[in-house]
Amino acid sequence: QVQLVESGEGLVPPGGSLRLSCAASGTSTSIFSTYIMGWYRQAPGKQREWVAHITSGGPTNYADSVKGRFTISRVNAKNTIYLQMNSLKPEDTAVYYCNRVGIPARWGQGTQVTVSS
Repeated sequence: QVQLVESGEGLVPPGGSLRLSCAASGTSTSIFSTYIMGWYRQAPGKQREWVAHITSGGPTNYADSVKGRFTISRVNAKNTIYLQMNSLKPEDTAVYYCNRVGIPARWGQGTQVTVSS
């Protein structure tokens, strides 16, 4: 069973940057490389929303709210995906999660991102 662990939490001022990581275990690198992987976030009092995803071949897609500021990437040999977040805004404050797109695994604990001066 795939297990997901997010890391990289932090408190940053508006305009700052942060890099999140998501490590998947319980699957081989060859199988992980076939997954479409995504980042999601949940702000206080709001529903979880999709942020970005990356296909097995590398093409990416982003929510309009983060397009041009966030970059999703993956290193299949490490069973890991990343989210580079630049020009952060207070509205980016949320718990960030990763998961497989289409056939979600059990959700991990997430990692807290707080953007505040």
